[in-house]
Amino acid sequence: MEDDCRPLLSSEQTGESYSHRGSTDSLDFKAKRPFHVEPRNIVADEPQERVSAEAAILNSRVHYYGRLTGSSDRLLSPPDHVIPRPEEIYIYSPLGTAFKVTSSDHSSKNPSIITIFAIWNTMMGTSILSIPWGIKQAGFTLGIFILIFTGLLMLYCCYIVLKSPKAIPYMDTSDWEFPDVCRYYFGKFGKWSSLVFSMVSLIGAMVVYWVLMSNFLYNTGQFIYNYAHNVNMSDSEFGTNSSDRVICPYPNTDPQGNYTVCTLYLSTNGNDTSDVSSFEHWWSKTNTIPLYLIILLLPLLCFRSASFFARFTFLGTISVVYLIVLVTVKAVRLGFHLEFHWFDTSQFYVPEFRLLFPQFTGVLTLAFFIHNCIITLMKNNRHQENNVRDLSVAYLLVGLTYLYVGVLIFAAFPSPPLSKDCLEPNFLDNFPSSDVMVFVARTFLLFQMITVYPLLGYLVRVQVMGQIFGNHYPSFLHVLALNILIVGAGVLMAKFYPNIGSIIRFSGATCGLALVFVFPALVHMISMKRQGALRWPSALFHSFLIVLGGANLLAQFFM
Repeated sequence: MEDDCRPLLSSEQTGESYSHRGSTDSLDFKAKRPFHVEPRNIVADEPQERVSAEAAILNSRVHYYGRLTGSSDRLLSPPDHVIPRPEEIYIYSPLGTAFKVTSSDHSSKNPSIITIFAIWNTMMGTSILSIPWGIKQAGFTLGIFILIFTGLLMLYCCYIVLKSPKAIPYMDTSDWEFPDVCRYYFGKFGKWSSLVFSMVSLIGAMVVYWVLMSNFLYNTGQFIYNYAHNVNMSDSEFGTNSSDRVICPYPNTDPQGNYTVCTLYLSTNGNDTSDVSSFEHWWSKTNTIPLYLIILLLPLLCFRSASFFARFTFLGTISVVYLIVLVTVKAVRLGFHLEFHWFDTSQFYVPEFRLLFPQFTGVLTLAFFIHNCIITLMKNNRHQENNVRDLSVAYLLVGLTYLYVGVLIFAAFPSPPLSKDCLEPNFLDNFPSSDVMVFVARTFLLFQMITVYPLLGYLVRVQVMGQIFGNHYPSFLHVLALNILIVGAGVLMAKFYPNIGSIIRFSGATCGLALVFVFPALVHMISMKRQGALRWPSALFHSFLIVLGGANLLAQFFM
């Protein structure tokens, strides 16, 4: 009798959990609700049928039940007799392809260790080359503190981004990214602003890549030319006289008017200067090399698919590991050269606390930036309950890597005879082109960047063309025009302002303002307010994050 009085559309689900309905993580047939696509969304420009007849029948059945209620209401899931056996379940892609699920295990998911190192590898970009320079700009002691503090702030904001889709009630957010969350809370403004700031980070990275590729290609060619023609450049560069030479590319031998660096030389050797000058005319770091790269990279950017270049992403891990080995070897051979001058500038050392520290915070904002893709990376984690732990471990490894490279290079920089102010935004520039270990590092990084650059261009094209034209490849001319603009920006920066430290800090502070500080803080406060759980300490702290992001960007213009 009790069962007869119970309404058919009861919200109680015996033995079921709504948190699992519609999920593909488990193939429990009672917890399945395959989603469908309209026939007009099915791509049918291939000879073979994209969706089988059996899958189409299942689509029609589920479509019928989907019409009975709103898409956000999960009460009317298809009944058990409509759902096929587990081995016959299909998952529909947005393009209309039906994928058959063949097993109920989690073999396609990654264990925690793979997820952690995927995050580590994604974050380990060109910023690692500027960490020693950033520590020099902030001061050794203050730089270490800023690195730790910024890493913790970025971790917390990344945690907010990661959990933001799950805080949205009554909607299936399983396939949402952070721009979708911004669109939910802020409408079209959130969608387009998140897109714009994401483009800033991507295009900024591509500009830095172009500057670095010009640098690495120049030094690689210089090494080969000098070796082939037996040219000795040691007397024409300011640097130490030890076997492990360290140079100061832009020295100021008398910055205070009371001393000179007597161990350094500026002279020419006895080689044929006409051949050298001719080579330098056609092999110039800023005048010719950035143009040579156009011949190689512009055609690669126009490829319709970037899948070929994705096969070489493992080179990023190899390059970072080799850089760590290089830094360790150089530190052991050079030894530590440290003196602590807390506020006063000395002849060879910088103060421990400097007012230029915002330059380092701008670099670190990009160095720890992974917020626009963290949700995607974590979806592939086998144990979703460990997401926060794995994210924290990944950030710890990234922070330790930056700390290791930055501290060792800064401490091992030979002062005296060189001043710590000679540390370059790319610390590899402090080693001569004749250094074999550094030559190998530059060659590795050059090849890695040549393969990664088209991937970044592909991401820019997909987001820009997809939003404007609704097609990732509207035509060759559209793609070519976009690529010319991107390449042109890189060429101009490599020619007129090849300072990767400044490019990284400006792009990092700009994209970080929205995607790291403002949007995550606002999303958290709005979500907590709707739940009635927002308290004034939390509101004050997250408002402080917004102010901090704005101050970080504003300070870059005064440094």
